[in-house]
Amino acid sequence: MTDTPPELPVAPTQGVDILTFGCRLNTYESEVMRGHAATLEDVIIVNTCAVTNEAERQARQAIRRAHRERPGARIVVTGCAAQINPDRWAAIPGVTRVLGNEDKLKAESWSLPALSAGNAVSDIMAAKETAAHLVTEFAGRTRAFVQVQQGCDHRCTFCIIPYGRGPSRSVPVGVVVEQVRALVAAGYREVVLTGVDITSWGDDLPGTPQLGQLCRRLLALVPELERLRLSSVDPVEIDDDIWRLLENEPRFMPYLHLSLQAGSDMILKRMKRRHLVADAASVIERARSIRPEIGLGADLIAGFPTEDDALFEETLSFLEQAALPYLHVFPYSARPGTPAAKMPAVPVVERKARAARVRAVGEQSARTYFNSLLGRELRVLMETANSGHSEEFAPVRLAQGQSEMGRIEVLRAVAVDAGGLVAEIV
Repeated sequence: MTDTPPELPVAPTQGVDILTFGCRLNTYESEVMRGHAATLEDVIIVNTCAVTNEAERQARQAIRRAHRERPGARIVVTGCAAQINPDRWAAIPGVTRVLGNEDKLKAESWSLPALSAGNAVSDIMAAKETAAHLVTEFAGRTRAFVQVQQGCDHRCTFCIIPYGRGPSRSVPVGVVVEQVRALVAAGYREVVLTGVDITSWGDDLPGTPQLGQLCRRLLALVPELERLRLSSVDPVEIDDDIWRLLENEPRFMPYLHLSLQAGSDMILKRMKRRHLVADAASVIERARSIRPEIGLGADLIAGFPTEDDALFEETLSFLEQAALPYLHVFPYSARPGTPAAKMPAVPVVERKARAARVRAVGEQSARTYFNSLLGRELRVLMETANSGHSEEFAPVRLAQGQSEMGRIEVLRAVAVDAGGLVAEIV
């Protein structure tokens, strides 16, 4: 989720502006829409997220600001929040059209006549497959995202996203390979595989292949791809091929971001997660035994219903021991229609306070991790003239001088600052 709303040009522009909230999959889908809507003029697309109340609040705020600053622009609202409650978004002044998550990816939804055709929100739960969309440009980015999976068949008690994304559907290997080849040909050095629940990739394909097999075949069939990275993965669904790639394939990035959510078995059970604390600890230990320098991250929810002080301390203790440098922390946000919304709630003020404590642990773990990289040579994909990310996803900036955006530089880490690592060109 974005921490602050995306910026919007105040003056009307020729073409399309897109405001994207939420996950990497939304980033990918915004680029699909950008391509479909390329011939339109003075249109603002707001691609919403439904993970938290805050994400929805930011999107509503962005719509109202856009309408106030550019009253002549046509505003199209789409994404998970729009899929789940289209009438609410259609009622906001200035909104021209609401599109569902399936409808937004159809080229015909972005013709000039379609803008005046009313809302189009199909039944996402009836979706049976995921269409392939070739995206070869990502505005302002040096790494590209490729959607390999859509939807989710699980029902975590806090999550509304399955009702915005529908059932799990996989993109076939051949289609993924085609997309990655096109992206490499367009100059991208790194590709990130993304989806709603990517470790469920293949469950609906012939032979039920697993995500690691997709990664292995992709690296074999596109030898010119320099870096392959995964988005968030479920701890209990990391298959043997993924472990082998981490151990033996230098083009498979040493980075895992775990959909962890909590460090207390009781809370994990009440969340209806598929792992326990011991499972997560085992994954972390195995990853570090294979690649000691590996970057590890996790999604966490603070203040889940029924979480008392003792249960929260279990999570805090686990995180202190695990020392994960990249934490993505949310205060629990009740989503209407989910089982957790009916459970005894933790006061909002306490949720925010606990989230702050979790973030503080993450910040300390990040400093410790970055210090462990001092003196090492890191291969950094430059995202600006003087900053980028290492293979371990450590943020790195040049101490002096400049490089070239999109270049992979070999840098030596020489210091740690508030933003990450400071490095020199080797």
